[in-house]
Amino acid sequence: MKYIRSFFSNPAIPTEYRANFLHLYLDIGWYAILAGSSINFQSVYAARLGANSFQIGLMGAIPALLSLLLAIPAGAWLQKRQAGRAVFWTSIIYRLGFLLWVFLPWIFNAQGQIWGLTVIILLQAIPLTALSLGFNSLFASAVPSEWRASVAGNRNIVLSIAFMGASLATGWLLERLPFPGNYQLIFFIGFLGAAMSSFHLYFIRPLPQAEPSQNQTQPQPGLPPNQLKSTATGWKNTLRLDILKTPFRLTLLVLLFFHLSQYLAIPLFPIYFVNELGLTDEHIGVGTALFYLAVLIGSTQLSNYVRHIGHKAVTGWGVIGMSLYPLLLAFSSQVWEYYAISILGGLVWAMVGGAQLNYLLEKCPPADRPAHLAWYTIVVNACVLIGSLLGPTLSVWMGISMALIMAGILRGLAGLVILKWG
Repeated sequence: MKYIRSFFSNPAIPTEYRANFLHLYLDIGWYAILAGSSINFQSVYAARLGANSFQIGLMGAIPALLSLLLAIPAGAWLQKRQAGRAVFWTSIIYRLGFLLWVFLPWIFNAQGQIWGLTVIILLQAIPLTALSLGFNSLFASAVPSEWRASVAGNRNIVLSIAFMGASLATGWLLERLPFPGNYQLIFFIGFLGAAMSSFHLYFIRPLPQAEPSQNQTQPQPGLPPNQLKSTATGWKNTLRLDILKTPFRLTLLVLLFFHLSQYLAIPLFPIYFVNELGLTDEHIGVGTALFYLAVLIGSTQLSNYVRHIGHKAVTGWGVIGMSLYPLLLAFSSQVWEYYAISILGGLVWAMVGGAQLNYLLEKCPPADRPAHLAWYTIVVNACVLIGSLLGPTLSVWMGISMALIMAGILRGLAGLVILKWG
């Protein structure tokens, strides 16, 4: 108990920051309930309904396409609004969609549920685009730069503990309750976690000293002041093409390579788990819990890693480590191998998940953060779209094991690119 009290009320933290930090920890804890239940088993549920790799990939590809179209308008919309309120209301609209998942088995047959789930996810992508952009901007304005590595690491620890509990409990429930009522129950539990997460988002406030004035004009890196001014009106200002002429362009390119290699493999995992390894829902729940136990352990050292080599290097080496997950999975055939790979994957994800956002924020001009994050959102969703469609196509063409090996090799190369050019 003493450790928990010091974790949430560290006396070294200035008083004016403590409320934000507390609600950021509680937000991620409740979100972990959602992630460990509904989101974690969404693709597995679709696979058990009979969805093929194309349909599972489509669930990621369609909302990604929508987010591509909405990222720039969402960034412009957020630029004119207070980040905290925008994040709260978009989270409410987005997370109401999880409640709809509960009712699908009562309305549709198996194929109808697959397509119904796809449509709901597509509709959720509309507020999710603004929520993702807004939260990154809110985090940067609510947490001073010198505390970001610590807060990110602590959020990973809270996420890991709550996710482990949710994943283990979910796997246990799924094995002991009849289908599909077991999935309806965990989807409802996920919705409750989502609602509580939004509740805590409401209380996170930007710190005035951490957020530049909206009226303050700061030149972007690589652009002289007169060139910046010339983009102040017209369609170019809406698209913010001027950002692509700054050094941020290189950051976007290296992260594009990373995310493409990341999302090539993601739609293949549930198919491999169910069809190749023959894992039960309880096996998947245990493996996910082990993954996040490793994330917890790795996150306790994140601040030390960042202090010694910086956010970029931690991200790059972590991405290289991420290459091992699909590579080793492609050669696995036993449940214990899946468990071991899950532990390794969690250790390296602790580095990437904790450092990548802060690495990105370091590259964004504080006075123009939403527009830069909008371009990053475009990059991420382009990779989700391409990876969600290309990954399953490669698995059909060359076999799922070879597709996983290719994705692993590309992840390793992406990590090297971040280290050299990021």
